[in-house]
Amino acid sequence: MRVAMIGTGYVGLVSGVCFADFGHQVVCVDKDEAKIDLLKKGGIPIFEPGLDDLVAKNVAEDRLEFSTDLQAAVADADAVFIAVGTPSRRGDGFADLSYVYAAVEEIAAAMDGFTVVVTKSTVPVGTGDEVEAIIHKVRPDADFAVVSNPEFLREGAAIADFKRPDRVVVGTEDERAQEVMRALYRPLFLNETPIVFTSRRSSELIKYAANAFLATKITFINEMADLCERTGADVQAVSRGIGLDKRIGSKFLHAGPGYGGSCFPKDTLALVRTANEAGTPLQLVEAVVAVNAARKKAMAQKIIAACGGDVSGKTIGILGLAFKPNTDDMRDAPSLDIIPALIEAGARIRAYDPESMDEAKTLLPDIDYCEGPYDVAQGAQALVIVTEWDQFRALDFARIKACMAAPIMVDLRNIYTHTEMAALGFEYESVGRPHSA
Repeated sequence: MRVAMIGTGYVGLVSGVCFADFGHQVVCVDKDEAKIDLLKKGGIPIFEPGLDDLVAKNVAEDRLEFSTDLQAAVADADAVFIAVGTPSRRGDGFADLSYVYAAVEEIAAAMDGFTVVVTKSTVPVGTGDEVEAIIHKVRPDADFAVVSNPEFLREGAAIADFKRPDRVVVGTEDERAQEVMRALYRPLFLNETPIVFTSRRSSELIKYAANAFLATKITFINEMADLCERTGADVQAVSRGIGLDKRIGSKFLHAGPGYGGSCFPKDTLALVRTANEAGTPLQLVEAVVAVNAARKKAMAQKIIAACGGDVSGKTIGILGLAFKPNTDDMRDAPSLDIIPALIEAGARIRAYDPESMDEAKTLLPDIDYCEGPYDVAQGAQALVIVTEWDQFRALDFARIKACMAAPIMVDLRNIYTHTEMAALGFEYESVGRPHSA
């Protein structure tokens, strides 16, 4: 099959490369000439493990190319995927669909023959209807079908998620479009991956409902962590005890500083706005949004309390800035709430992240960026683990302690234990766990 992928952001680039690796002919299109030039030279504009090798392989085997020429790519395509951004609209939280609709107008003008137009971007329920209306307006003679095909990619594990997904959701009742989508995902049929064919509106809502549910699980276990701290229980034991129940499951039950990233914050907010507009408020999701926002801000107070209630004039070392490991994504990262609050309280910040510091420097310019965890610890009155990168899981704490002005560790990801840290001579604070073994 011939595929045009419109947008080379996280979703578009990963999806396009993986479709090429399935054996399809793929052209990834973007208006950003600098990004396309970078990709043509073998560079990767995002950090995603394994993506650089997969791009190089499929370019070398002539299945993948990059272009700014949307018209040519669309005219030759059997399926055109829209994978442009849908950020939260400033002021009201609705998904900003301006990029989607602008792409649709260009696609409509360029289509030649029967074309399946697929929304891969996360869009509110009913967006496919508007996409269809725009195409009819621009090209009344067009032969096409509009399909919803939401992505469920986790940053840091996106290639595996695309190639070995829990399911693929396809929203269309057009038989010709279903055949095209079956052909595109044929390798997954052979692996017996469930392919869920449903209505377009149901497909659009599935994406939002899935993200809202996962965000709810994270927020639930974070609130349980607060209760554990007050009662002397261990949130990790609670998480394991409930996660073994197959009705609940263990995923997304790890207490921490709150969710962030490119999906959960904007998608929960957009779902709340969509529900309010439909006259059916989602009070549970509204609470999740509010609790998560408050939690990220509360983590700074947790750090201040661990430092004796005052960080004025003190140096705080931050390990990890991205919202999660194995990505350079800083969108809605907890560090963006924690660090400004510490600076406002008078702290000086030293920080390190393996991948996200270039982006972080534009968002957090008033901190000292370091070359590694031991550089961060130099002269620090406290060390804080904000992102659980693997390289932070086996630190040389004798070396760390020798570097620090005071041996205080605040572990917001629970990757160490009170027992081992006490044996090393550290004052240790974690999330939702008692201080005794």
